[in-house]
Amino acid sequence: MQRTLICLLVALTSVVLAAAQEKPAAKPTATAAKAKASTVLPSEEAVNAFLQQTFGYNPQMSWKVQDIKPSVAQGLAEVDVVVVSPQGEQPNKFYVSADGEHALVGDIIPFGAHPFTADFKKLRKGIDGPSRGPAGAAVTLVEFSDLQCPHCKEAQPEIEKLLAEEKNVRLVFQNFPLPMHNWAAKAAAYADCVGRASNPAFWKFIQATYDAQADITESNADDKLNAIADAAGVHSADIAACAATSETIGRVERSLELGRSVNVTSTPSLFINGRLVGLGGIPYDALKNLVDFTAQHPE
Repeated sequence: MQRTLICLLVALTSVVLAAAQEKPAAKPTATAAKAKASTVLPSEEAVNAFLQQTFGYNPQMSWKVQDIKPSVAQGLAEVDVVVVSPQGEQPNKFYVSADGEHALVGDIIPFGAHPFTADFKKLRKGIDGPSRGPAGAAVTLVEFSDLQCPHCKEAQPEIEKLLAEEKNVRLVFQNFPLPMHNWAAKAAAYADCVGRASNPAFWKFIQATYDAQADITESNADDKLNAIADAAGVHSADIAACAATSETIGRVERSLELGRSVNVTSTPSLFINGRLVGLGGIPYDALKNLVDFTAQHPE
């Protein structure tokens, strides 16, 4: 579905890029607060009209406008949309120019001699999930994952291999349940409680949950997650009670907010000392090279 949106908007993207090449870029002198204050946001009515023209030809497709807000780039508005099709729900993001006449698809990435430092600082301040590896490791990996996400399950063997081969690496797991998954938020709450009860049990719990993905449904999630918790070595009744508390729900929401603050929109998303890497689209050797490079060239 992401490809669908990209294909439909790529022509608009080229218009924005062409306009940007007409004159040199101005030096960024405004603060982030000023940039946000000066951003002109499109109305939800305007966004829906655009999406109607984009997707209205297909009666099986619909959408939900999740958020319209200033982007991190001055003058661009960020629009978060969930596109709904027979295949499920897919989050998408695009940007709208200040004049309201152009849309831009793609990722806004940091720039400069130390482009990943700001996100790394945010992560170090906000991460609170279970971890593996030495606390003083040269490289910190932060994984944002959804236990109902098939791609997250597929990525785990590569992460395990990386941890086995790289001894000076620390991995931190952060919950990021996606809204289109009907039992992911519950699994995230269980995982958070298991992690606080026992770090060794946590890693067993998430692997077993990935392994059981095909058997877990919205209606049987409690029974399945309880059984997995017991097998991991924690008391399921305590975990279930913990998962239902406002404290745990708040912790999962803060993990989601942390991910959003560093531009996580899909799972699995892995940060290597603040550098965002989309797992699944990168060969293992390239991933390992990134880790080795980061260890040798700290921000």
